[in-house]
Amino acid sequence: MLASVAGLMMFIWPLLTKVEPSPAQHGADAPFIFIVLLPVLVMIVIAELSEGGMDSKALAILGVLSAVNAALRPTLGAGTAGIEAVFFLLILAGRVFGPGFGFLLGCTSLFASALLTAGVGPWLPFQMICSAWIGLGAGLLPRRVRGAAEIGMLVAYGVFVSYVFGFLMNLWFWPFITHAEVPYYNGGISYVPGDPVSENLHRFTIFTLLTSTGGWDTGRAVTNTIAILLLGPAVLATLRRTSHRASFGEKGTFRRRAPARTTEPVHEPARPVEPVREPGGVTDGPARPAAADS
Repeated sequence: MLASVAGLMMFIWPLLTKVEPSPAQHGADAPFIFIVLLPVLVMIVIAELSEGGMDSKALAILGVLSAVNAALRPTLGAGTAGIEAVFFLLILAGRVFGPGFGFLLGCTSLFASALLTAGVGPWLPFQMICSAWIGLGAGLLPRRVRGAAEIGMLVAYGVFVSYVFGFLMNLWFWPFITHAEVPYYNGGISYVPGDPVSENLHRFTIFTLLTSTGGWDTGRAVTNTIAILLLGPAVLATLRRTSHRASFGEKGTFRRRAPARTTEPVHEPARPVEPVREPGGVTDGPARPAAADS
């Protein structure tokens, strides 16, 4: 919660104060944001480990999925024309392993991908926190939905977060651009320092609709939809089998053993015996067990 609130303030603080547009666009403060973000991630990992939400096996799987996501992104476009292959696996993993795991996977996937594609820049902390929210939201979806309904729910979620991601990633640089113009539109779409939040948000919404919603964001939504429909069932089954074998979220229990059976022979009490009596009252012969009364 604290990491998400701090991440949200990274995006909206220009709306709450007066900022002079500058071509630098977070060039000065982005490194400090990144320096603050990494210790927050370490604290989240420690919190997950201490409360039992993650263990060493979960950390290993986190590393594997981060590497797979980092390799998928440059292979299938790296966001060109909105083709983003990194989000569908993030959504499925967050769905299976939970919100905390999804939050961390979103951050580590984008960080590793930036290192592979030389995409380290002032935008990277904002991409990391947006992806973390996508994994977090996937882990918070209703757990009882299964089958075709689950795939439909994940497709709808993938489309929704595609546009949310584009909206937020426009917000990180929009207040700093100067005299933004869009062809065939004469209204103002630039940030105006000191204007009310509602007016600036109105301009920003128009800016997003005219610049990215119909192109990059829609391409991202189509990519997520196709990937989840085609690969979702198989990937979900694989991740759930991995989660089951790794015993995620289960703690060891001790059962009380039943007392062991003894192998010593059981001694039955001896039955009383009576002497054999001959006619005339003379006792003769060996003793024999007393018979039951007829």
